[in-house]
Amino acid sequence: MVLGKVRALAIYFDCLNENNLPVFSGGELVSGRVVVEVTGDVRVKSLDINARGVAKVRWTESRNAGANTAYSQNYTEEVEYLHHYDTLIGEERDEDCPEEGLTVLHAGLHEFAFSFNLPQMALATSFEGKHGSVRYWVKAELHRPWLLPVKVKKEFIVFEHIDINTPLLLAPQAGTKEKTLCCWFCASGPISLSAKIERKGYTPGESIQIFAEVENCSSRVVVPKAALYQSQTFFAKGKGKQIQQLVSNLRGDPLPQGKSQSWEGKLLKIPPVSPSILDCPIIRVEYTLMVYVDVPGGLNLSLSLPLVIGTIPLHASTTRTSSISSNCSTLSWLGLTERPEAPPSYSDLAISESHRRDCLQGCDRSDGEGEDQGSLLTYITEFRYLPPPLYSEVDPYPNPVEVCGATDVRRPDTCPSR
Repeated sequence: MVLGKVRALAIYFDCLNENNLPVFSGGELVSGRVVVEVTGDVRVKSLDINARGVAKVRWTESRNAGANTAYSQNYTEEVEYLHHYDTLIGEERDEDCPEEGLTVLHAGLHEFAFSFNLPQMALATSFEGKHGSVRYWVKAELHRPWLLPVKVKKEFIVFEHIDINTPLLLAPQAGTKEKTLCCWFCASGPISLSAKIERKGYTPGESIQIFAEVENCSSRVVVPKAALYQSQTFFAKGKGKQIQQLVSNLRGDPLPQGKSQSWEGKLLKIPPVSPSILDCPIIRVEYTLMVYVDVPGGLNLSLSLPLVIGTIPLHASTTRTSSISSNCSTLSWLGLTERPEAPPSYSDLAISESHRRDCLQGCDRSDGEGEDQGSLLTYITEFRYLPPPLYSEVDPYPNPVEVCGATDVRRPDTCPSR
């Protein structure tokens, strides 16, 4: 009997996204096929699959133990999120009889389906960093008697969804800073910076609207700028290591002495980046919008506004709510009242008919004479804070109020507190 050879061993996933990538989330079903192509009859002991999901960090630091002694300290840590094992062909056999119960694959293609569920828990999003990674994969091994196993490994992507349509991530972010440049005993005027963005949560592909105000009272020419940074923090053996990478940036116009500059929604585009990773104990990925003033020959004046990059974009209905919330916060930022006082109900107003006619008569005469309307505004303001009059069947104002010349029309002062 002439035995054939294994020409190919491959893994295919059933569910692919629009970019033909296998993307899943916690609790979802992962299914696919292991395809074996053989040129002739092949005896197989087993075909096994092993699905794993692991977050791993590793870095090395050099240490000096003396004048001529140096050594390297390794920092490693690992967290397992997924471990699934299954046998597609074969079963446990007696090791003394390796030929017993073998499966013969004839020439051609053979497909073997597999499936498993991801854990119902917060999984770390797939990530590749400088000192660590989060990876998920399926590995298949074809075992044959007296031969080395044939192996194939294929990765899939896991996203831990972050919905930016939450009150915390829809809240505007703002800040203000000021600094004075000093050179020996001479101090120039201050440089002030105020910046604000509409919300904290964004998704890749969106643009951040930046509202900023820069005032330069110093003697130098400064440049306002903005940059989006990604911070990767790795933890192992009680120690942390952080690196920061520039994602995107923009710059404004040079600002000479005594001038100011405003950004009314200057756009900073977010490129395709990894979502924020906030729940993994050994890897953390965070984003920060840095709005700063570049000061030549001195320390920059900067504001840090934290961001969260999510996976579920802003809903259409949330856009209007966020805009209203942003407007209210802008009023608060400017020192204005956010929520106006509610108007009184009609049931709280008790105005006699004769008094109403007198007021209308006075208003008509004032309009005809071109008089200033300040007296009417004073009357309205005064009436707003008066309690409703007590009920009485006797008309408190039997005679009409006469208006002569430029005499103001005012309600008689009947407030007991006066």
